[in-house]
Amino acid sequence: MSAHSMDGRDGAPAGADAHGMHGHAPQEAHGSMKSYVIGFVLSLVLTAIPLFVVLNDWLEGTPAYMVLLGCAVLQFVVQLIYFMHLREEKKPRYNLMALLLGLVILVLIVGGSMWIMTYNQIGL
Repeated sequence: MSAHSMDGRDGAPAGADAHGMHGHAPQEAHGSMKSYVIGFVLSLVLTAIPLFVVLNDWLEGTPAYMVLLGCAVLQFVVQLIYFMHLREEKKPRYNLMALLLGLVILVLIVGGSMWIMTYNQIGL
């Protein structure tokens, strides 16, 4: 029997990855262990900073909120880059488009809700 009839892939050795058999060595599907460790450490740091700021009363009021918000945004970016592999995506960027659509919907819902709650003062 030929290799084609044995595994259904025109001469590819049994057990080989069909997508990696185009004259190239198989590439890693996603990030390396190094990138995961970097992402994990950054996530821990960006979680610890607001925790220490709040628990130790280092900042109060608006500055504390700004630190919390800044760390939350940076945490979001770290998650996208290191764990969701947003920068490794090939064209077309469907994940990025879906993310942007989700953010637009989120802003519309939150902004619309805030607007409704703010201007819901009907003079009765």
